[in-house]
Amino acid sequence: MRYDTIIIGAGAAGLFCAAQTVQAGRSTLLLDHAKKPGEKIRISGGGRCNFTNMHTGPENFLSQNKHFAKSALKRFTPWDFIDLMDRAGIAWHEKTLGQLFCDDKATQIVDMLLELAKGVDLRLQTPVHTVEKTATGFSLTLPTGRVTSRNLVIATGGKSIPKMGATGFAYDIAQQFGHQIVNTRAALVPLTFPEGRFAPISGLSLPVRASTARASFDEALLFTHRGLSGPAILQISSYWREGEAIDIDLIPDTPLFERLSAQRQIEGRRNLTTELARHLPARLVDHLATDPDLNLGLSGNLADQSDKRLQALECALKHWQLTPNGSEGYRTAEVTLGGIDTDGIDSKTMMSKSVPGLYFIGECVDVTGWLGGFNFQWAWSSAHAAATHIAS
Repeated sequence: MRYDTIIIGAGAAGLFCAAQTVQAGRSTLLLDHAKKPGEKIRISGGGRCNFTNMHTGPENFLSQNKHFAKSALKRFTPWDFIDLMDRAGIAWHEKTLGQLFCDDKATQIVDMLLELAKGVDLRLQTPVHTVEKTATGFSLTLPTGRVTSRNLVIATGGKSIPKMGATGFAYDIAQQFGHQIVNTRAALVPLTFPEGRFAPISGLSLPVRASTARASFDEALLFTHRGLSGPAILQISSYWREGEAIDIDLIPDTPLFERLSAQRQIEGRRNLTTELARHLPARLVDHLATDPDLNLGLSGNLADQSDKRLQALECALKHWQLTPNGSEGYRTAEVTLGGIDTDGIDSKTMMSKSVPGLYFIGECVDVTGWLGGFNFQWAWSSAHAAATHIAS
């Protein structure tokens, strides 16, 4: 069978691209080896899907070419997707920091996309064995035989969450057609430490400022049996590299020295750890008091502490240097950092510069968003860019 467009990957980007090409009157085949479409949409955001972020801009993305995402993001914005949600009658709300979630279930978005994609030939549990370039487009070998098309869109994502079927398929196809791959790694992922490092305070969470030399995020940190997680750590994981320390400010925007010195005048006999527990969780204070790396020496009363000692304590709590021994990897990573080099892709159309009719969209491209709905917005925007060009 011959189609105008074949899209491989029925995730967020693939579904949205298929919906637009078929609405433009282009015959479209959508393929995926999974049992169901849009599985990453379904599980995201605790089942409510953080489908975009109102503050989306190119500065919220990592790429070797920081300008690449600008065109697609400008031409299909968060408000454009919100309009689709509103027309479909899907209620949504802002949780925090511009992050938008469904009021009900994420499956509403999958259902909306499938409704928009009516007329698409959707074939699930259909692996693609081979892809070849022909004089008139592309030829694919499927378990059921051969199909051809004028355009081919690769939307199979990255390597994140392999239990859901994630593979490096997109990178293999890109390399087959001469594209370069920017080294990939797990991103938006918990960081690990020697076993038991934070076991006594596992489950404890607090707002922090997590920093590396390249970025800083003010969000929540979560201590786990395996190491560190929470939004602040997931964010900084995209910038962290092996062997580097992460700087944790446990008291962001808190003038601890001023407050402790003031309390010293009023309640000098108050125990130092008791006073610290007014600014930090008590369990964390107990842990810090025995941490051999910090060596804070939290014994004694406030009256026993000199200005120099209190200033040193404030500095230590504002710059807790922690060096992870790794990350939890693709198993739990929300996205894949790196991917198909944008130098070989047209930023306005998402089409290969060297292979006419071949498009790459979504996570497989070297464009990786922050936590908070940015990666879904990239899926919608890049899919729209490709579909618009295909329909023109």
